[in-house]
Amino acid sequence: MTSDTLTFVTETIVIKYGGNAMKSLPLRRAIALEIADLRQTHRVVVVHGGGPVIERDLERLGIASNFLRGLRVTTPAALEVIEKALTMLSKELSQDIGQAIGLTGRDCQLLEAELLGEADLGRVGRVQRVNTNLLEVLLTAGLTPVIGCIAVDGNGEPLNVNADWAAGAVAGALGCPVIFLTDVAGVMRDHRDPSSTEPRLSATQAHDWIRDGIISGGMIPKVEAALQALERGALSATIASGMTAGVLQAALNGSSGTVIARA
Repeated sequence: MTSDTLTFVTETIVIKYGGNAMKSLPLRRAIALEIADLRQTHRVVVVHGGGPVIERDLERLGIASNFLRGLRVTTPAALEVIEKALTMLSKELSQDIGQAIGLTGRDCQLLEAELLGEADLGRVGRVQRVNTNLLEVLLTAGLTPVIGCIAVDGNGEPLNVNADWAAGAVAGALGCPVIFLTDVAGVMRDHRDPSSTEPRLSATQAHDWIRDGIISGGMIPKVEAALQALERGALSATIASGMTAGVLQAALNGSSGTVIARA
C-alpha cells in the first residue's frame, strides 16, 4: 500500500486472533492475507493468543500447564516459555501478513499491566495502560502492529496477560471496534445450534443473557471480554469464528458473528 493510499485510511480496527483459531497453518495464512487486504479500508492492529503453541512447548520441557478460573497459572519457568512462544508466533504472523511488525508489551512499554495479586495464578496481570503513541507511529507508517500478550509491570518485569483482555484494552485505548476471532460462530441462543447465532446484542442484553443462563460455559469469558472492551472505550465488539476463510469481511458487514454494542 502506498503512502498516498494511506492518507485516506483513517478508521482503525483491532483484531484479536485466538490461538485455537491458528492451529491450521494454511488457514492462518489465509486469515493473514485477509488482514492484509483489510488495510485497503482500515488501519489494523492485531492482538494474538497462542495457547496450542504454548501447550506444546511447556509439554516438551516437562513444565506443568494448569488453569485457574480460565487463566493460565504462570510460574517463572512457565513465563519464560510463554514469552518465547508468543514472541516467535508474533514474528511468524507478522511475516504472514506482510508490512507488519511483531511486538510484545515489552517493546516501548506497549502494554503496562498490574499483577492480579492472586498468588495461585503467579505472574498474571491485567493491562492498565497502552502506549498508543507507539501504535500511532507504526500505523501512520503503514505498518500493522502484531502484539503478543506479554506485558510489563511497574518495574519493567514481564507479566502474562489474557489475550482477550489485552485486545479489549487496546481497542479501548484507541477508541475503535474490536473483532474477536475465536473457534465459535458467535453468541448462540442454543450452543448446540450454530444457526441460532444472534447477529447483534446490546451490552444490557449480553449481561441479561449471562444472568439468565443463555450465555454459559466457555462463552461467558468471551462475552465478558467483549463487555470489558466496551467499558474501556471500544466502539463495538464482535465475536466471530476464525475457523473459515472470508470471516473478516463477513464480520465487518454483519453477516457473520455477533456484534455487541453499548446500546
